[in-house]
Amino acid sequence: MTAGSSDSVTKLLPMVFADPGEALARARALLDADPSPLDASVAHQVIGIWQRDFGDLRLALRHLRRARECAARADSADREADVLATLGVALVHAGRTREGLAAFERGVARGSGHTRARVLYRRAYVWWVLGHHREALEDVRRAVPVLRQADDVIWTARALTLRATVHLALGSVERAEADFTAAEALWDTTGQEHDKADAVESRGLAAFRSGDVPAALRLLDEAEERYARLGTPTFMLNIRRCEVLMAAGLAPEALAEADAAIGKLDGLGGQPTRKAELLLAAARAARPAGDPHTAIARAALAVRLFAGQRRTWWETHARLVLIEARHAAGRGSGRLVADAAAVAAKLASFGSPAAPEASLLAGRIALDLGWTADAERHLAVAARSRRSGPPLARMTGWAAQALRAQAAGSARGVLEACRRGLDVLDDHRMTLGASELRARATEQGAELAALAQRASLVSGGPRRLLVWSERWRATVLSTPPTRPPADPELLSGMTAFREIASRAEAARMEGRPVPALEREQRRLEREIRSRTLHMRGEAPGSGDRFDVGRLLERLGDEVLLVELAVLDGRVQVLLCGRGRVRRFEAGLLAEAETEAEHVQAGLRRLAHPGADARLPVVEAAGRRLEELLLGPAAAQLGGGPVVIVPPGRLHRVPWALLPSLRERVLSVSPSAGSWLRARETAPPPDGCHVLVRGPGLATGGAEVPELAARYGCATVLEGDGARVPRVLEELDGAALAHIAAHGTFRADSPLFSSLRMADGPIVVHDFERLARSPYRIILSCCDTARLASVGADELLGLVTALLPLGTAGVLACSAPVNDAAVVPLMLALHKGLDAGLSLAEALRDARASLPGDALHQATGWAFSAFGAA
Repeated sequence: MTAGSSDSVTKLLPMVFADPGEALARARALLDADPSPLDASVAHQVIGIWQRDFGDLRLALRHLRRARECAARADSADREADVLATLGVALVHAGRTREGLAAFERGVARGSGHTRARVLYRRAYVWWVLGHHREALEDVRRAVPVLRQADDVIWTARALTLRATVHLALGSVERAEADFTAAEALWDTTGQEHDKADAVESRGLAAFRSGDVPAALRLLDEAEERYARLGTPTFMLNIRRCEVLMAAGLAPEALAEADAAIGKLDGLGGQPTRKAELLLAAARAARPAGDPHTAIARAALAVRLFAGQRRTWWETHARLVLIEARHAAGRGSGRLVADAAAVAAKLASFGSPAAPEASLLAGRIALDLGWTADAERHLAVAARSRRSGPPLARMTGWAAQALRAQAAGSARGVLEACRRGLDVLDDHRMTLGASELRARATEQGAELAALAQRASLVSGGPRRLLVWSERWRATVLSTPPTRPPADPELLSGMTAFREIASRAEAARMEGRPVPALEREQRRLEREIRSRTLHMRGEAPGSGDRFDVGRLLERLGDEVLLVELAVLDGRVQVLLCGRGRVRRFEAGLLAEAETEAEHVQAGLRRLAHPGADARLPVVEAAGRRLEELLLGPAAAQLGGGPVVIVPPGRLHRVPWALLPSLRERVLSVSPSAGSWLRARETAPPPDGCHVLVRGPGLATGGAEVPELAARYGCATVLEGDGARVPRVLEELDGAALAHIAAHGTFRADSPLFSSLRMADGPIVVHDFERLARSPYRIILSCCDTARLASVGADELLGLVTALLPLGTAGVLACSAPVNDAAVVPLMLALHKGLDAGLSLAEALRDARASLPGDALHQATGWAFSAFGAA
């Protein structure tokens, strides 16, 4: 590469991205050996590259200037040109854009042939950083043929990777994938480990752009592992993962990742360009994470940094996020409409895929202000994206089309646009294998579902409102989740997680400190969750479409189903049965949530002896809840069985406490569709009974020995026999399972909600491995019915993990209960089941058989029967 420099010295430059630590050490050793100016130039450049990309940018600039001085003293034009290109990249990353571009001008002028092609490649990279995509493509076009002719595998692969990344920024996914494939074939012939990690990261970005979120998460995690082995932090990976996490509905995690990366970057003295990009990522995440004020602060700072760095493309995208955040914070004005429209025009001129999003925003704000003509103009532009592009871009287009129809007073047009948009999201959602991702992805359809519900309320009557209430409720339960792969690392991680969790629990009971164990448990949880999120969906389509006629036929003349929909904060009661659907208006959801919390607090107190004086207070709260949740519909329930279908935010209501429901056969279901599927689920022809006793119960699971005597041939798992692998083996395909074990609900990570077994917790991820979960399952301890409300109206937890896997009925508890008072309730319940009753019928009779004191009454109210078995 440079005449007069030894081969061993010239090999240091490619080594920076093959073995960064070794390259840095050798460069420092070379400088200590009093090298020639030419060799010193290479050594300083190596150190400058390492500091620029992985360390302190100020040190990088110092070494790169020394490298240029040494090259000038050696009178090597190509060496000087090469250093000028490296210096130009560092200056641009430092925010000194004009100075950096000037260095490139000198580098292009000084270099020749092969060296000039490398300079052009690096200038193309800088154009990409600045958002000048056409200029980037032009410089790559000039560089690639020369690099190929010189048989320069490394730099050709870099140029192809860069060109693919620019294509992705312009929305050309197919061109990008072709370049990534060609580059990867070249990387396979080299030892450039950091470049190879970058190629994996880039493939993750391409997978995301093509709509494959699980593959994107898997590839980004693989790239992170490769970077970690090399000890080379890369903040571009954090930025890209934030984008993927956002699309997966994990905005709070994206915000946490961006903020953590900003702190790390500041600590290193890293690149201001990357800090601006991380601030933009944080701003994008903060708004859907429910923090518009943080979004405003991060976006405003990003705008200022991008402007100072002369990065107009990036600055315009940051302005879009800033306007979105201001609108989310309740700020609306004609100025904001004009700003959004100007951003949309500028993004369109850049060829940015975000342009429709900006037009949609301008249309929304105009609609809020009553400017229908302006809104129509902007929404019509945004609606063009509904026909092509990745799923979320098409969703933007259909949302714009729905708002156009709403403004025009066309309920039919609103419903059609909402249907088409949610179909797009359905297709995207079913590519996701993890139930958590499927649930969280529904948040992206919440606006369309709400628009359709409003339109159906106005024009279609109660039946249509029921259909649209069901259209985006508990969709995760409509198809079984993808079974976790038989991945040895995942299985060993689950085993290690159980062991650590068991050791931590034992230490807590003995009063010993557990911080180290808890840290290791959290690490294992992150690994397990990460591998689970990599699963790709297998189920075709979006499950059965809900049929009101089929529901009414199954309900017959005796059973009533009460579905609670929420429109504009008010509860709408849909009373289904006896061949028709009727609608009643009840109270405000916010007030009902507050009252439900009071009830939960009351039940917690009643779980302890001596709290009888609280019973009238809790019963009064139950009466207020009935007024808020059922309103006038309560008087129309008759005396037959009732199925309650609440919204996700009301899943903890103890429905049996409501006066009109207290003495009747009552079951709960996440959706009418899931009740139908449970109703039509046949029991296994040869399923057995399984009784499980976990450790540490106050009563020792006292009902289990009596139940074992009742059922005779039941499989009993207790003591050391109640270990997770054996329990799962016996539960698979059982007709009835009764599990007496401590339940723990994890609000921070609902799929790690658990039941304690002899060898540690059995978690939701374990249940998802079952080929068929028990037809009926009884969970007799605290908190087993607690669920996390996520997405549009989805629930994650133990109960909802079981329902799509073949379980038709679950009995579980939504509040802390007194273990001793549970025993007579369970024995009475099983007496009813043995007589052929359903779970709901047996629970009603079991409650009636309990003593009338507050402790036993509260215990009965805390349990609910889910499903239809």
